[in-house]
Amino acid sequence: MKRQRILIIDDDPDILDVLELTLSDNFTVIKANNGAEGLIQARTGNPDIILTDYMMPVMTGPEFCKELRKDVLLSHVPIIMLTGKGDTKDMVTGINAGADDYLIKPFEPETLLARIKMIVARTIRNLDANPLTHLPGNASIMEELQTRIQSKSLFAVGYCDLDKFKLYNDKYGFEKGDEVIKSTARVIIEAAKESSGKNIFVGHIGGDDFVFVSDDADADNVCEHIIRKFDTAALDFYNDEDRQAGFIIGKDRQGNMVKAGLMSISIGIVSNVMTPINHVAQVGEIGAELKKFAKAQDKSNYVRDKRKN
Repeated sequence: MKRQRILIIDDDPDILDVLELTLSDNFTVIKANNGAEGLIQARTGNPDIILTDYMMPVMTGPEFCKELRKDVLLSHVPIIMLTGKGDTKDMVTGINAGADDYLIKPFEPETLLARIKMIVARTIRNLDANPLTHLPGNASIMEELQTRIQSKSLFAVGYCDLDKFKLYNDKYGFEKGDEVIKSTARVIIEAAKESSGKNIFVGHIGGDDFVFVSDDADADNVCEHIIRKFDTAALDFYNDEDRQAGFIIGKDRQGNMVKAGLMSISIGIVSNVMTPINHVAQVGEIGAELKKFAKAQDKSNYVRDKRKN
């Protein structure tokens, strides 16, 4: 079983040592001396839970919580805040900033460990997220689609799929493949933010399949942003030789040796502007058809369903 990782943030080195001693038998411990350093460690260390002090220099505990909650890939991570004050106002401030729980110092090590295990277990049970990208998974995607259908508003669903990903994964290995998946998640998130749309949802179906849901008026702009960002990011996935050649050689799904260009992204847009959408399964069926057509173009592109009825 994978050993869970805990990030502890405190400006007191003695407290850090005590916490590490208390938790190291059960968790892989990552340490930071203030909130700013904690943000860096959170983004590189992929913690399963975070334990942070309230009062710290550079960036306080509440400030750290607010910043972390802005990161879609880390916003799910549970946070316990430690405070040396019993003031209710401080506790409320911590919770409002994004902390999931708090403890007052001094605390019993057994109490702290029990509280941490409880929150981690609850998070694992309740979190519907892809384990690699931590984006909302299929249950949340279905719920979002159902909400849009019931709202009777004009919406669009973009089904995103990587082209030639299997060949890349076979040559470069699963770890590099996972990096591509995480990078693609960030590309889609950033594109959604930069496309000026206000009502956008991003989910991870699984593997190299992603989805975004937006107001119909924003969908084309989101796709253009995704394609531009992905084509730029994709160059960094390859070594110099393959990047300069512009292709790699490997086996396709039928076991045949093929020469394939660098990875691209294909997007199929399902919309209820031309065709009424009455159930979630209808969205998936149309999306699969459009995505297949987009993938046949052999470059990053998107296609929109313009058929009536």
